[in-house]
Amino acid sequence: MSQTHTVVFDIETAALPFESFDQAQQDYLLKLAELEPDEEKKKLKAEELKAKLSLYPYTAQIIIIGMLNVESRRGVVYYQESDPSADRSRWRSADGLIEFLPGSEVEILQAFWQAIPKYRRFVTFNGRRFDCPFVLLRSALLGVQPTRNLMPYRYDFKLHCDLMEQLDFYGATRKYTLDFLCKAFGIDSPKAGGINGTEVGQYFAEGRCRELAEYCLGDVQATAELYRHWRQYLSFERQAAG
Repeated sequence: MSQTHTVVFDIETAALPFESFDQAQQDYLLKLAELEPDEEKKKLKAEELKAKLSLYPYTAQIIIIGMLNVESRRGVVYYQESDPSADRSRWRSADGLIEFLPGSEVEILQAFWQAIPKYRRFVTFNGRRFDCPFVLLRSALLGVQPTRNLMPYRYDFKLHCDLMEQLDFYGATRKYTLDFLCKAFGIDSPKAGGINGTEVGQYFAEGRCRELAEYCLGDVQATAELYRHWRQYLSFERQAAG
């Protein structure tokens, strides 16, 4: 299969129910809380630790994967519906360029792995530290076969262009959030007037999954715009091509 295009992808995650872990796992996850000197601080620390469970593939699930073809601007958002009574039919964005497809976490991952080999390069924002290992590990945990190495050689952006690393020059300068960089480059920020990343788990629990799917799309589209700026002014690919 020929690889001719560039795709941006982004994921959203939500913590698994704390009760789904056995007692030994729960104790392990909350062991730092036991170091606090009094009961009130232990409770606060425990809640803080539980709030961070969505950040790790062993304690959270992937609820959304958004993908956008940089060249055609067409894309797809695979997302979970947490409400059993919700409409599970596919739907499209107002301009018809984006398709939204509901499914289970396994189905989302299977669809992602079917699509990703078609692209020559994939682009993320902080993907090397978060999205890529998360997708790989969740796939392994659920028995879904990956079709591509999402963690290639770090310092070659030809396969994986992580814009956070490109725009901080692999740690040579300060790191900034996607929201901050979009505003700096004059790109509409996906965070303006929308969902805060810390609210994703709450929205998912409330069954507001279509809103989350559109939120993820906003991140993907903003990342694609940021990539276009980086490629034109900072990649030096055109000069190298002669």
